[in-house]
Amino acid sequence: MSDKDLMDQEEIYSKVLRAGRRTYFFDVRSTKAGDYYLTVTESKKFTNDDGSFHYKKHKIYLYKEDFGAFREIMEEMMDYIIDEKGLEVISERHQKDFKKEEDGNTGSEGNASGNFTDVDFDDI
Repeated sequence: MSDKDLMDQEEIYSKVLRAGRRTYFFDVRSTKAGDYYLTVTESKKFTNDDGSFHYKKHKIYLYKEDFGAFREIMEEMMDYIIDEKGLEVISERHQKDFKKEEDGNTGSEGNASGNFTDVDFDDI
C-alpha cells in the first residue's frame, strides 16, 4: 500500500476553520487498529522580510478516552473567559479605536497631541 493510500485510509472526516492569519484543521483519523481519534492543527502564516511566507503548525491528538474530560475542561475554560471578558474581542475594539485616532476622530479619549504609539496587534 502506498503512503498516499495509507493517508487516504487514515483521514475519515475533516473540517477547516479560517480565522485571519490562523487556520484550524479538525481531522478525524483512523488508528492502525481501526479506531478513530481527533487531530486539531493550528496553522499560522508568517511573512518574511523579503515578502515570502511560511507557516508554523501545532498539532494535538485527542483520543476517545479523553473526550469527556477534554470537553468538560474546554467548556469550563470558554465559559470562564466569556463570563470574565464577554464576547467582544478586545484587540478588534482597540484596532477600531486606533483607526479613529488616525482619522482625526479622537473623541474624548483621543490623543490631542497627535502623537501615537505603534502597536503590533499580532503580539496580543
